[in-house]
Amino acid sequence: MTLKRGALVLAALLLVSVGATARLAAAETTTNDEATDYTATSRVMVRGLNSLVADYQTRVPAKYTPASWAPFAKALTTATGVAGDASATAPDVAAAKTALMAAAADLEAADEGTFQTITNNTFWNDTAGNPIYSQGGGVFKFGDTYYWYGVHYVGAELYRANPTRQFNNDVTFVSIPVYSSTDLVNWKFENNVATTSTTLPDGTPLGGWVGRLGVAYNENTGKYILVVQGPGGVVFLRGDSPTDTFEGAAVQAQITNSPTAGTGDQTIFTDDDGKDYLIFSNASGRARAFVSKLRESDSLYAEPAVQIGYCSGCGREGNAMFKLDGRYYHAASDLHGWNSSVAHVIESTTSSIQGAYTAEYTLAGTEMDYSHVTQTGFFVTVKGTVQNTVIFAGDRWADFAWNGIGYNQWMPVTKTGTRPQFHSVSQWQFNATTGEWRVGPQNNYILNPDFQADRIIISPVQGWTNFSESGASAIVTNVSGGANGSRFGLQIGAAQAYAGGVRQQITVPAGTYKLSLSARTSGTLSAAQVTVADASGSTRTLNIPASSGWTARELTGIPLSAGTATVTVRASSSNGYLFVDGLGLVRTSGGDTPTPTRYEAETAPAVCQGTIDSNHAGFSGSGFCNGNAAVGAYAQFTVNASTAGTATLGVRFANGASGARPANLVVNGSTVATVSYETTGAWTTWSTKSLTVSLNAGSNTIRLDPTTAVGLPNIDSLDVG
Repeated sequence: MTLKRGALVLAALLLVSVGATARLAAAETTTNDEATDYTATSRVMVRGLNSLVADYQTRVPAKYTPASWAPFAKALTTATGVAGDASATAPDVAAAKTALMAAAADLEAADEGTFQTITNNTFWNDTAGNPIYSQGGGVFKFGDTYYWYGVHYVGAELYRANPTRQFNNDVTFVSIPVYSSTDLVNWKFENNVATTSTTLPDGTPLGGWVGRLGVAYNENTGKYILVVQGPGGVVFLRGDSPTDTFEGAAVQAQITNSPTAGTGDQTIFTDDDGKDYLIFSNASGRARAFVSKLRESDSLYAEPAVQIGYCSGCGREGNAMFKLDGRYYHAASDLHGWNSSVAHVIESTTSSIQGAYTAEYTLAGTEMDYSHVTQTGFFVTVKGTVQNTVIFAGDRWADFAWNGIGYNQWMPVTKTGTRPQFHSVSQWQFNATTGEWRVGPQNNYILNPDFQADRIIISPVQGWTNFSESGASAIVTNVSGGANGSRFGLQIGAAQAYAGGVRQQITVPAGTYKLSLSARTSGTLSAAQVTVADASGSTRTLNIPASSGWTARELTGIPLSAGTATVTVRASSSNGYLFVDGLGLVRTSGGDTPTPTRYEAETAPAVCQGTIDSNHAGFSGSGFCNGNAAVGAYAQFTVNASTAGTATLGVRFANGASGARPANLVVNGSTVATVSYETTGAWTTWSTKSLTVSLNAGSNTIRLDPTTAVGLPNIDSLDVG
């Protein structure tokens, strides 16, 4: 279960103090050094609690807000005492563990975090430089740390060593590794929580097919339950900490209401209220999507399932779920042997996870390159201080069958209108503290650039539109054998006269770009070229000379205006062929994210109609503006712009009151918007409100003018970028 906050922490601490305080005096001679896996007297396992205490003792108070540190420090002190109590009971230990992790989950960073870069289409390494082998798993947050569990197969090692051939069906089980991270980018290997030496309750070793797993924390037992497909059906493994060596605890052959034994694909979803669910399809046919609640007492049994979706005449795999803006979204891929596909979504129409769902629709953004050449793997929801972001963790497995580089492809999902939107980016940057993301400087804006998405010989190629200018019309296909040992490339040509090719329309920001590709030719071509045209009609062309072998080509200094750009690959000949692979369109300038200029509320010429205070931690500079409680008691900044145009403002504020505080946004004397500054929960909790305005060249005034008698929230600073 997810750790519930507030009342849960208090209740757990209360239970611990009532049950353990009387025994602490008698156990004063017991030390943490003497306590290993079990308490001395009651013989209760404290291995996991000791592990958590040791980990959380490394936290530094200065990195967190005082308001969030105080309950954490109290929970840590209590947990330390329970871990050293020779007579602690199992409920004592579970309550201490739960309270400690809940308090850790509520820790608030004193700074605004940093952006870290996620690069797809590559093999990922852990912080020690070793390969990350983690497939068919999930990322789960326990306390203040993310834990990534997945399966290590022999085929993953072979394909990584030589990604220029197939390793079909090599799913020999090695282990279930766990990695930890606080930023979702840098992952530290912790342990193999299960291996071929792990045994189930009846003595059966973990082996054969092992895959599709998730992990839940049970607050009643203080145990971590790993649910995975394995021998006999749905296997439940149990550990005492997130990185413990897990043991076999239970096996469930069939889930009630599912028409087949076992499951098709499955993941674990934990709701906001802490309840855990198994999301799965039936094993044979996989046409039905189910939600089954894990038994609350111990999470070692999947209760009778509720069918939430049905795909008539088709199958779905990679079943996973996320929640966004109060709605549940079940996503899955086409059922065809680990091939990539669009993501198929059904969404809840009520507030119940096991209630009614809509008809199936395609997740927008997954169409042109089949979800960045992946299947649905799992989702990670990050609740940041500025925004919530969902990460689509795509699984580029394809049975180790020569389907591009990298097993794990992670992309952001946002809400556009009433439905979620998938963003197919090859590189992006993410701030796990604020939840903000942005496109990375090396992102390739061309979709399906390696022609790998289809995984079969086909025309048209996914994401590309065929066109014919003259002569033969059937001139486009993907072919086996691309550049640099890749499986597929693009072929344009025919044994008779023709002119035509393919084109793709994409959306790009303004900037200067570099076009790159690999190409080869056969026969005689009268034209072989790639052109890039922007929204204004400006066109640049890369002419491709004859070459019998794959040769790298590039065109630099391509200016593109913001909007729709068209990439066209064209050839003409009487009997020749053009082969292209590895297309890239990367912004080389105009794409650097500028560092915004910060203006502090306490620094002249800023004006604060109130006082400059410093009694609430977490502010930048030397203080913040505590405005008078009155209509019109404004805070004003004077900012400079090098040129006239649109600017992004970031108003950093804290609102510890119970309600929102509205204010007019006044730019150079004109009211341009009314902005609501929602409650942040505490005066030490700071948030940033992003706004877009037009500025004049030179000096500008930006005023935050409250419209109610309670005045403004506390205003720390204004960022202008």
